Amino acid sequence: MSLPRRLLLRASRSAWLADQLRHRAFFRRAVRRFLPGEDVDAALAAAAEFARAGIGSILTQLGEQVTTPADAAAVRDHYLRVLGLVRARRLPVQLSIKLTHLGLEVDRAACEQALHALVARAKQSGSFLWIDMEESRYVDVTLALFRGARAEHDNVGVCLQSYLRRTPDDVVALLPLGPAIRLVKGAYNEPASIAFPRKRDVDGCYVMLADRLLQEAARGRGRPVFGTHDLPLIAGIRQRAARHGTPPSAYEIHMLYGIQSASQRALAADGCVVRVLISYGTAWFAWYMRRLAERPANLWFVVKNLV
Repeated sequence: MSLPRRLLLRASRSAWLADQLRHRAFFRRAVRRFLPGEDVDAALAAAAEFARAGIGSILTQLGEQVTTPADAAAVRDHYLRVLGLVRARRLPVQLSIKLTHLGLEVDRAACEQALHALVARAKQSGSFLWIDMEESRYVDVTLALFRGARAEHDNVGVCLQSYLRRTPDDVVALLPLGPAIRLVKGAYNEPASIAFPRKRDVDGCYVMLADRLLQEAARGRGRPVFGTHDLPLIAGIRQRAARHGTPPSAYEIHMLYGIQSASQRALAADGCVVRVLISYGTAWFAWYMRRLAERPANLWFVVKNLV
């Protein structure tokens, strides 16, 4: 892992740095490139704009690792309200949630109940819910709660990270469920014993897993989703899908708000199922640092805003 990436990931966990930078005008200007606003109304307005262009959206309220039952309940109630707004506005919107944001570390049983309540409400709204993946220490419990929710509802998927050495085994273990899996590369600071330190190994694992998931989708077993802005990688995925006989409607490309917007529209116009992940909320510092760590060259964008 490069030094800039390590420093950015370490910075993402600094409460002091977050407090210093969150209220600085130049930093807030830089962040606005990647989220339409801090409240859900701004996110829904952006989702409506994407819908007019034939692109779906995924909403996520930024935040993680809440420490009180009241905070966890507030997150649950917020998402229940969002699902009501999505249904009322008839938007092609899904949700993506972090389990620690729902109180996983406060009360696992309550977190599981909240998860099931959200998946059930999403089902009623004709929507879908994604369980995001966090640091490696949460993988086992995340997959356990996903399995529990998937046993009752088919409108729930889970995110897996190709930089973790364990992920190929996790994919194989989940395949009998016919799961919806969103494959990403990963953006947390992990030791080399747990995560591949070299980009080429992360990319190689991603390609291998993408190929396996596309083969399963060609047989009607599961729905793969590829979260990436790597355009050559996306082109390769599309070629592999065609080779395996996987129709374009059987898999999706997920990209972040504010990154390669023209490419998002071009892919959708060319027949890809594209969704844009729209983040919102006030707890954006750690998330933004991880976005910079994914591509440290984006630091130049921050510098330009500072100037």
